[in-house]
Amino acid sequence: MGWLGTAVGSAIGFAVGGPVGAVFGAAVGQGVDRGWIGGARRPALTGAQRARVQARFFETTFLVMGHVAKADGRVSEAEVALARTVMDRMSLGTDQRRVAIDLFNQGKSPDFDLAGAIAALKAVCTGQGTLIHLFVEVQLLTAYVDGAPTPDQRRALETIRRGLNVSAFAYRQLENLLVLQQRMYAGATGQAGRGRSSTAARPAPLAGAYATLGVGPKASDAEIKKAYRRLMSQHHPDKLMAKGLPEEAMRMASQKTQEIRRAYETITEARAA
Repeated sequence: MGWLGTAVGSAIGFAVGGPVGAVFGAAVGQGVDRGWIGGARRPALTGAQRARVQARFFETTFLVMGHVAKADGRVSEAEVALARTVMDRMSLGTDQRRVAIDLFNQGKSPDFDLAGAIAALKAVCTGQGTLIHLFVEVQLLTAYVDGAPTPDQRRALETIRRGLNVSAFAYRQLENLLVLQQRMYAGATGQAGRGRSSTAARPAPLAGAYATLGVGPKASDAEIKKAYRRLMSQHHPDKLMAKGLPEEAMRMASQKTQEIRRAYETITEARAA
C-alpha cells in the first residue's frame, strides 16, 4: 500500500498552484511509504465495500474541507479554488460537482458535527492507511492554503488527527513537510504571508519537476533516475485496481504517470543543456 502514498500525495500537490502546490505533494506522500501513517493491510475490497468507502470518503472530504475553510471565520478565494482543484482531480461530473459544492457548504455550518463525521469515516476506512493519509493531507492543504492555520483551524485539525488515530509524530511529520515545501515555494515565487491565492504564480517548471520526483536540485543523476523509476513502477494501472481504491482516489493517482515522466524529462534536459 505504501507506494500509493507518494502517488496520491503527488497528484494533489502538483495540481494546486499556490504555496502548498507543486512542491508539496510528492514529499508528503512519501510519509505513507515510510510508515508514518499505518494501518493493517487488507485484501482488495469487495464491490459493496468499495462503494461504502467511496461514498463516505467523497462525502467527508468535502464536508470537512468546508468546515476547516470556515473555521477561521471566512472562506477565502484560495480555499474555494483548492476545493475546485480537488473536484477536478477526482474527475467529477456536473451532478457530482453540485453535490460536492453542497457538501462543502454544509461543512461551513456552525452546527456541523466534525467529530461525528470523522468517526463515520474511520468506521469504513479502518486499515485503509492510504485513504486516511490522503484525507488528512487534503485537510492540511485546506488549512494552509492561505498561510499558517489559525487557532480554530488547528483545533479542527487536531480533532481530525485524534478521530482517525493518526499519531502526533506522524501528523507532525506531515505538517513539517508542508511548512518546508511552503518555504521552497515562497523562495521560488517571492510570495509570503496569508492571503495567497492557489491560482498565484507557480514555481519555475524545473523546481516543480524536482518536487514531483520528491528530490532536491542537489540530488545526483543516479538519485533522480532511481526516484523516477520507483515512482513509475508504483503507478502501474493493475496495481491501482488491485488495491480496490475508490474511483475518485484512483483517478487522482493514475494521472501521476504523465506528470512523473514530464518531470524527469524536464530535469534531464536541463542538466544536459
